[in-house]
Amino acid sequence: MNEPIEPSCRIAVVIPCYKVRRHVLEVVSKIGDTCWRIYAVDDACPEKSGQLLAEKCSDPRLRILYHEQNQGVGGTVMSGYRQAIADGAQIIVKIDGDGQADPALMPDFVAPLIAGQADYAKGNRFYDLESLHGMPAIRIWGNAMLSFFSKLSTGYWDIFDPTNGYTAIRAEVAAKLPLAKISQRYFFESDLLFRLNTLRAVVVDIPMDACYADETSNLHIASIIGEFLTKHLRNFGKRIFYNYFLRDVSLASLELVAGVCLIVFGASFGLYHWYQSLQAGIATPAGTVMVAALPVLLGLQFLLAFFGYDIATIPRRPRSAPLR
Repeated sequence: MNEPIEPSCRIAVVIPCYKVRRHVLEVVSKIGDTCWRIYAVDDACPEKSGQLLAEKCSDPRLRILYHEQNQGVGGTVMSGYRQAIADGAQIIVKIDGDGQADPALMPDFVAPLIAGQADYAKGNRFYDLESLHGMPAIRIWGNAMLSFFSKLSTGYWDIFDPTNGYTAIRAEVAAKLPLAKISQRYFFESDLLFRLNTLRAVVVDIPMDACYADETSNLHIASIIGEFLTKHLRNFGKRIFYNYFLRDVSLASLELVAGVCLIVFGASFGLYHWYQSLQAGIATPAGTVMVAALPVLLGLQFLLAFFGYDIATIPRRPRSAPLR
């Protein structure tokens, strides 16, 4: 059971508002007294969610921000981050306005940040397998695949469910992020994790139930999985270059170079001689096969050693001090 949150802790909530008219009033009404300020960001919503809140919600903590043009969920959250940081927030929680996330879970998300145990907390709907019965099968398989690629690209091998939109971040860490460079669309949660790894921020998963009712999600796994995989591979390359060649060169850096070179040499040598033997209609000599296979096997061993090092170096020391 988490300790009560001190009222002096300035916890801000950012709610992206795009086609959430049916649920956003209820979401705001469920946000507890531990919240200091609420930022609802109307992302040029065709349903005028911001106007609805302005007319129907009297919560004094509420601030409504408007985008003249749609910027996507990532751009919307970054606008909320900027305003919360400028106003002096200490912790910024992001909750979707479609009712899928329960505001009552907020103490679970902010507790490790207040205690100085983590810099960023995110939801994990896969922690309790019994809670997955309400999740569509396509989401389960899509999230499983994307979670694996997210581990590669972000370096956080101990977290899952990278597209989960229920998050909390220390404002001092958010202020160090290049907010303008973070993906503005649905990839932003994964891109944010990649940026957090470059800061060596500590990230933790918070177990939560999957909740699907009558809300309509704007995220369709089948339509974005190709884009996500491409961007994950791009961020993986950036992370490896930043962490193992630009900032520092370690034994793992040499293992990666040796592994890739050996595999490329062995595969190229083997394919070339296999093609030559196929054209000549003769069997490839055993010695040639060994010369091709041995570098590949050694290269795989080097790569396994590299990934073992990468997994062992997940950030463990938070950048943020306890708030109490």
